[in-house]
Amino acid sequence: MSRTAEPIITRDWRKSSFSEGANGCVELALVRVPEEAALWNEEGGELCLVRDSKNTAGPVIAFRPSVWRAFVGGIKNGWADRAG
Repeated sequence: MSRTAEPIITRDWRKSSFSEGANGCVELALVRVPEEAALWNEEGGELCLVRDSKNTAGPVIAFRPSVWRAFVGGIKNGWADRAG
């Protein structure tokens, strides 16, 4: 018997601590994806979801935790400052 994976639903969104008073705010949620879901991965089925805090009904981008850590680490190390 096959089962259909439940959708990812979360209400545990956290706003960036650096966004206080700024207009470019993002929110992050860490969710567990059911094993049966197509997004299951070798990192234990967790995903980091990112969205625009000004448009909470808008699109959400999903990252594996290791990819999100690498992205944030690159920003902290000035990667975005050297781009372009």
